[in-house]
Amino acid sequence: MSIRSEKFKVYEMTCTSCENSVEKAVIKLEGVLNAKADYSGQFAIVKYDDELCNINKIKASIKKAGYSTKSSNDYKFMGILIVVAAVILLGMKTSGFDMESKLTNASYAVLFVVGVLTSIHCVGMCGGIMLSQSLSKESTNKFEAIKPSLLYNLGRVVSYTILGGIIGALGSVFSLSITAKAIMQLFAGVFMIMMGFNMAGFSAFRKFTIKLPHSACKVKNKSGSPFIVGLLNGLMPCGPLQTMQLFALGTGSATKGALSMFMFSIGTVPLMLTFGALSGLLSKGYTKKILKFSGVLIIVLGLIMGNRGLALAGININPLAALSNSPKDLLTGNSNGTSNGSSNSNVSKAIIKDGVQVINMTASNNGYTPNEFYVQKGIPVKWIIDGKQLTSCNNTIVVKSLNKQLKLKSGENIIEFTPGDKDINFSCWMGMIRGVIKVVDKLDTVDTSKSDSSIPPVSPNPSLGPSCH
Repeated sequence: MSIRSEKFKVYEMTCTSCENSVEKAVIKLEGVLNAKADYSGQFAIVKYDDELCNINKIKASIKKAGYSTKSSNDYKFMGILIVVAAVILLGMKTSGFDMESKLTNASYAVLFVVGVLTSIHCVGMCGGIMLSQSLSKESTNKFEAIKPSLLYNLGRVVSYTILGGIIGALGSVFSLSITAKAIMQLFAGVFMIMMGFNMAGFSAFRKFTIKLPHSACKVKNKSGSPFIVGLLNGLMPCGPLQTMQLFALGTGSATKGALSMFMFSIGTVPLMLTFGALSGLLSKGYTKKILKFSGVLIIVLGLIMGNRGLALAGININPLAALSNSPKDLLTGNSNGTSNGSSNSNVSKAIIKDGVQVINMTASNNGYTPNEFYVQKGIPVKWIIDGKQLTSCNNTIVVKSLNKQLKLKSGENIIEFTPGDKDINFSCWMGMIRGVIKVVDKLDTVDTSKSDSSIPPVSPNPSLGPSCH
């Protein structure tokens, strides 16, 4: 007997469950004494008897498990670059289209799509568990035959939804301040971006991913109930699942956290239900490509979440609107007036009455209108907000620089303050609907017919998107 220990490079691993898959595939080989995989380092250390096993057999077992021992060429990122380029080009060429708002409104739809795409990953990680439940009983009745699979997936959906509600409720339970909420959303956004890059194949971000112990991954059917096993599946150390849990955390709401996880889990159900029929048709390489694309969607969601956090912190950043301006406009500071969505009807200048500046704004299904105001420095301001059509999104105004958070009621709402030297950014409590109060030395010098590229875009219609309800 001649014992050897070899270190193999293993590509395409994205989470702890991937480590388990590699280890289980290698340990089955005759002569292999021990196998330890590390997805963050993209390698596996194998201890084996070289009289019974060899390097080629080990590499073949890793490849059969759906992973690679050879680094793929740079072209594997081409699809991601094409998607990013398409987003930038749309932002530059599409007049009057605020893509970020559209993506934000489509957040739940995107979560569903992410669930559909990452369900292939679920099949690879949890398919064996599901099959152990589905094949546990034989029945000539068609419903009885699929009942275990239905119960297993129902358990998963229930588990994901409950966890999403619990995680999302953490912010509201502890009554977090505006700053804490902003930090929480920024934290969630950054981690989602890193996880998205991880899933898309960028190894530099793997060391920052949350890693759970292997024991949490070894869920077995001891209760005999597929539903219970499905419930326990919510505790699996799965990369896409952890990403969605971070998204739920960033919502700061039990309802929105639960709904986010519900939409994600529903997206994973169709393929899991039809796993038996499709597993033989999909190649391992194909599933990895799909997982990479889902990573791109995770990055988009992370950018949206992070941008919301910046809005709550009183920082308005709209890079897509900036891209839509021509190079000449960017150099001169001017805008064509259509790319970022600002228009005369959405701009207002304060009216001075009895030594007080008065500005009027309406909160409705169209967001906040106007959402750009001009006031004069040093003169008290009376900000009158008409709660015309309040939704769960526009019903709370957050003004970080004034340390104010006002829950709107139907009818007249008033915020009073005296402006200093700096502009005042405001948003809804979710950071989706935004606006700015620009402070100038002299109101008489302001020409509202000229648009300003620094202002946020016209607020989207909250009623059209599920994120606002």
